[in-house]
Amino acid sequence: MEDIRVRFGNAVRQRRHKLGVSQEAFADMCELDRTYIGGIERGERNVALVNIEKIAKTLNLKLSELFSGV
Repeated sequence: MEDIRVRFGNAVRQRRHKLGVSQEAFADMCELDRTYIGGIERGERNVALVNIEKIAKTLNLKLSELFSGV
């Protein structure tokens, strides 16, 4: 099974694409750095819970909905 960081990153990328926004725009919406979002989407980051919550809120998802794709 793939690393959870990779699976989470893929879920975030898929949801971001559904919103139709760039990484940069999404990062701004989340109030996070663009390179940090890129690292998340590539599975390179071990994301803090507070940032997972920011991402879920920006995607208009409950945490459980975001993790259902993981």
